[in-house]
Amino acid sequence: MNKVIASILLSLAIVPVGVKAQSDAPRLVVGITVDQLRSDYLYALKHLFGEKGFNLVIQEGVVCDNVLYDFPHLDRAVSAAAISTGTIPFYNGIVAEEVFDTFKRTDRSILYDDQFMGNGTSDFFSARSLLVSTLSDEVKIVGNGLGRVYSVAPDAATAIMSAGHIANSALWIDDKSGRWVTTTYYTDAPSYVLHPYYKHSASQSIATFSWTPMYAPEHYTALPYQVKDTKFIHYLSPKDHNRFAIFKTTPMVNDVITDVSIELIDKASLGDRDQLDMIAIGYTLAPYTNGTVQKYGMELQDAYVRLDANLERLFKAIDSSVGLDKAVVYITSTGYFAGEGREPSFYKIQSGEFYPKRAVSLLNMYMMALYGAGDWVTGYSHNQIYLNRELIKDRNIEIEEARDKAAQFLIDMEGVQDVYTQHRILLRSTSEHTDRLRRGLSSTLSGDIFIELVPGWEIVYEDPSNTRQYIRYNAVSTPFMLMAPNVSAQKIEHPIDVTSIAPTISRVLRIRAPNGCTTRPLDIVYK
Repeated sequence: MNKVIASILLSLAIVPVGVKAQSDAPRLVVGITVDQLRSDYLYALKHLFGEKGFNLVIQEGVVCDNVLYDFPHLDRAVSAAAISTGTIPFYNGIVAEEVFDTFKRTDRSILYDDQFMGNGTSDFFSARSLLVSTLSDEVKIVGNGLGRVYSVAPDAATAIMSAGHIANSALWIDDKSGRWVTTTYYTDAPSYVLHPYYKHSASQSIATFSWTPMYAPEHYTALPYQVKDTKFIHYLSPKDHNRFAIFKTTPMVNDVITDVSIELIDKASLGDRDQLDMIAIGYTLAPYTNGTVQKYGMELQDAYVRLDANLERLFKAIDSSVGLDKAVVYITSTGYFAGEGREPSFYKIQSGEFYPKRAVSLLNMYMMALYGAGDWVTGYSHNQIYLNRELIKDRNIEIEEARDKAAQFLIDMEGVQDVYTQHRILLRSTSEHTDRLRRGLSSTLSGDIFIELVPGWEIVYEDPSNTRQYIRYNAVSTPFMLMAPNVSAQKIEHPIDVTSIAPTISRVLRIRAPNGCTTRPLDIVYK
């Protein structure tokens, strides 16, 4: 008996500190998030794709065409956070990529953190605004920190939300320099990627930039709303101060994303060790120059075709270095589409223009008539009005009274469909709509009043850019695809919640789900 006990103790003593991946377990996770990828466009252009990109995952993986984002205001940060954390903004803390700073009275990045300076950029960013763990965190934790996790995307929001708290590095393209950059929040800064003259960067690619369609115009017939059917050609001037931001709305940015991802997999030996590793990759299918599908419909279709070619190149590299039979690959989307444009007036569809700056000014005048002189309204952001809570407190006014009075005034404005106070949303009334608003709310970052505008109207921001936001409430058909060695090919016909993605990937990997997950993994068929 003593010999048996001694043998057991000896076997326990020689287990390594880092938990090694089982021989038959996946060694590499490849999480791909495509900004504004749509299922309907994907299938409409499927005949133009090769066999080893999107079609490979569709034929061999789990496919769902309808992922639900059941909370308001989707953008790159909000969507990437929901995917990686497996929970809603109310819990993960990411309610918008840009949040309103009530002290400075202007929008700021939700990533802003003055404790961590940029590496190659002037931006001070970190992942500390994420309140829960991410899938990438759990990959890192399961190997006692020995697994390697990298995140690559055109923008900081996607890169950092996908990287999580303890990744080796999150890398993105700086709008000012076109270089790959990161932040000192992350401890690993690959020098070959961050080098000013790194060959796979926007700053190098833009010198020879020229974009023409891969196929003749008659092949691009998937989007009926486009107003032109002639071949396009786009150049970027080296004198244009906005050229790198524009470059990031072209499919050529996906080329450099793929180049960097392949090089990281190779040089960091991802999936080629005894630990589970991960690379999170952000691609984009945002309309060119953030325009409309009517104006840039052919460019958008060409972007889909080019992304498919990049996926084929990425999968080939993974198969060569790691083996697709040792990798878990998933693809999903940010769940929104910003390319809808206002219909011409001759269609006689009801429309109008809502000016937030004017609404704030009128509301402040009304509040002064009620409560006396003062700066009662601090600003507007993302259909939310922010009241001056300090002034309201100083004047001994109940905050709910002030919110109710403001809501009563705003509901009568032309173009306003409905108005909700933060208190009304937090009380969780029986309204399905207010429950949805609550899922996207933060008591510290969200506004006091939520405005719902009439569909068909445009929000006009009176700033130097004269930005316009078209109001259209159509749900976007959003895909989720998963390819893993232990999972059978199958189609999920019913809608799934975005919060089910992280726990599903976790189950496939045989690791814990992120700590904010409450949604059960999908019922998928294993081999």
